[in-house]
Amino acid sequence: MIYADTSALVKRYLDEPFSAEFEDLLRQGPMAVSHLSLVEMRCALARRRRNREIDAVRENRANAELAADIHAGALRVGDIDNAHFTTAYHLIGRLTDSPLRTLDALHLAVAEQLAVTEFATADKTQADAAQALGFTVHRFY
Repeated sequence: MIYADTSALVKRYLDEPFSAEFEDLLRQGPMAVSHLSLVEMRCALARRRRNREIDAVRENRANAELAADIHAGALRVGDIDNAHFTTAYHLIGRLTDSPLRTLDALHLAVAEQLAVTEFATADKTQADAAQALGFTVHRFY
């Protein structure tokens, strides 16, 4: 299974560069995301509405499409617990040459504990970190 970081997942709901490539990957089967992804998606959509990149109708439609994908099983939502924070803390220590951000480390921690083998992201730093951790990386940038 593939873990989709929010930077890649947003391409499913908004027309962006590499949206078609992300759709092709999603057609291969269900993807894993976390509850963190859902909060980040909500934030990303709201930010784009505030910046007038999308309107409220598009924001609401994207949120509804995300909920529908979860309900249909195209996205499987993994929990985040204290163990993920501990894992993220140690990942930052293991990847000393990577300028890994907090939430990116949490996504990688969830992916590791879900035992997925592939990771999708539109973030170069996170992609490099995922590759260093042994994931097959799908890059959307």
